[in-house]
Parts: sequence; C-alpha cells; structure tokens
Amino acid sequence: MKKSLLLVALLSAGVAFAAPPAPHQGGIESKDYKWNAQEGEKIEALKLKGDKKNGQEAYEVCGACHLPSGAGRPDGTFPQLAGQHTTVLIKQMADIRAGLRDNPTMYPFAATLTDPQELADVSSYIESLCIPVEHGKYEGADAAMQVAKGKELYEKQCLECHGKNGEGDKAKFYPVIAGQHYKYLLRQMTEIRDGHRRNANPDMVKVIKPYTNDQLVAISAYQSSLVMPGNMCKPKAGGKKK
Repeated sequence: MKKSLLLVALLSAGVAFAAPPAPHQGGIESKDYKWNAQEGEKIEALKLKGDKKNGQEAYEVCGACHLPSGAGRPDGTFPQLAGQHTTVLIKQMADIRAGLRDNPTMYPFAATLTDPQELADVSSYIESLCIPVEHGKYEGADAAMQVAKGKELYEKQCLECHGKNGEGDKAKFYPVIAGQHYKYLLRQMTEIRDGHRRNANPDMVKVIKPYTNDQLVAISAYQSSLVMPGNMCKPKAGGKKK
C-alpha cells in the first residue's frame, strides 16, 4: 500500500511541484543561525534505527532523479547519494523539509516522507548502497594539472574534516565526497562561497570564502577523483576492473 502511494506521488510529480515551497527560516545570513541545532525532526530521526527494507521502498521516489543505484547524474543536476552518512542525509532532508535549505526541486519529494522514522529508514538504505566507480569527473585537457593543484588545496584545508579519501565524518555530519560528481561539487562550493546555500557550515564558509573560481575548479577536480577503499561498487561481471 505504502509503495503504491509513493509511486502515485512520483507519477504526480507535476502536481507536487506546483505545491507551495517549504517555509523560509533564518539561515547562514542570520545572526541567530545555528548550523546544526539539536532540535526538530532531525534529532528524532537520528535517535531511531533505520529499517533498510522500508527505506528501499521509500527510496523509489528518490530514484527517479538520483537513480535506483544512488549514482545521481554526472552533469551535476542531481548528486551521487550512495554511501552517504545517515547523519548527513537526515540533516539535509530535514533542512529542506523545514525550509532551511532552499531546494524547490527536492522539496516536493522530501515532503512525501511521512515522519522521522521514514527519514531514518531511507537514509539507512541509501548509506548501504555502494559508491559508483564511474561518475562525473573533470574532463578538461589540463585535468592532471587541475587535480594536482586541487590536491594541494585539499590537503591544506579540507582533509581535516573530509578525510584523506573523502570519507567525511559521520559523527560530525561532514559528508562523504568520494565518488561525487565534479560539476555538483563545483556548484555547491560556489554557492557556499557566495552565500547562496543557507544551511552551510559557517566553518566551511570561512575556509572557502577566499577561493577564486579557478581554485574552486581545481579543488572540485581533485575531490571528484577521490575513492573510498572498500566502499566502491565492484566491477561488473565480464567488465574491466577500474
């Protein structure tokens, strides 16, 4: 029954998108902004044990954009989700539902999740997915140079939070960036630097604020090259190992 309702919601996406957007609340620009306030449905969901089976069912709506594998789109329109920490997924979905992160495309789908338990369930399922080996990377003729420049920047200011292999930190709500699409990374870092992502971590804003566009290209190129040993999808049978 629940699965049928979710499929109906997906097929009715045009109607869902016509619904009012989430209410706006104070964000990074507000003096009272607290990046990770311990309140609301986010905290309720974090206390619950996610059920992967139920989460797989709820994820059917998400898979329309992020793909059943959680791979997202290489052009950066939809991020790679597979293997992401449950803490990060719960926080971001709760922020979108509460109007703290502006994402009118995602909002109607996030709104179909009925309660904190469903947030926990779908996050648990997504976290269990292997991270695709093939994803959108920087493809310019100067790729080697950009990756090298980005590596230097990353190791100076990003490694402490996001880890050597882009593994992030589940306990601190720092996302996995290994396997993420280059164009998505570049867009998000540009929005964070320019103050357009209202639920951004102020510590990251301070780090990224001085970066030039060229530096953002380089660091995104490097980040998109990262892999997490043991978390990546296995090569397909009969295919060449990556």
